[in-house]
Amino acid sequence: MLDHLEQLLVADDIGTIWNMHCAQMANYGFDRLIYGFTRFSATQNLTSLEDMLILSNHHPDYLQSFLAVGTFSEAPMVKWAVGSVGACSWRVVAERAAAGLLTEAEKKVLELNRRFNVQAGYSIGFADTSARAKGAIGLCAKPGLDQDAVDAIWDQHGRDLRVLNTVMHMKMSALPFSTTRRPLTARQREVLEWVGDGKTSADIAQILGLNIATVEKHLRLAREALEVETTAQALLKASMQKQLFITSPGQH
Repeated sequence: MLDHLEQLLVADDIGTIWNMHCAQMANYGFDRLIYGFTRFSATQNLTSLEDMLILSNHHPDYLQSFLAVGTFSEAPMVKWAVGSVGACSWRVVAERAAAGLLTEAEKKVLELNRRFNVQAGYSIGFADTSARAKGAIGLCAKPGLDQDAVDAIWDQHGRDLRVLNTVMHMKMSALPFSTTRRPLTARQREVLEWVGDGKTSADIAQILGLNIATVEKHLRLAREALEVETTAQALLKASMQKQLFITSPGQH
């Protein structure tokens, strides 16, 4: 495991890290994984998939259905991971189903999982330094392993699995990544950076040789692109997504 961690720590791109991690998890019997991370999530709510890094080696047909609107957000273990830190056996879903506690939407997700043999596994919700950031991973056991076998694997190797997944997440969350959301234009980034520098719209108009209405237009378009209501939220979200970097006064 130490050799793997050493290689992981020096890897510098998401694809390499992900391929290494998938291979390592397969050694423990988890042959299908789905990992999600966002730098801008609403507390206790799922962020838009457009703002997330999603990585998976599940079958494309499964992912197309699982990540569809109204499915991903209703998956019982996704709901658990959003508000939790630590590891959780998928046994809790079977127990909730047996007790008649699943919603109709959750039952549909379980039926999808059964069709693609996504039956047994573990989920991990990661702790992050930012209250806005959230990462989690679902580890799906290979066909032939039931939840009893998975829980036995966790009893024996749970500490190693938590460490391996946490280090992977720490590496992933430190790297820049692109989302499907339309990026800010150069001018939108520029006016937001000046706002972050403490300048008013009038100040920015004078600095850039624009009129105030044009500055306000760029700020409005930036808010729309980022799907936020206020310029302060736009500044925070763009910074977290690494679309801009706030500088100190005098560094422009």
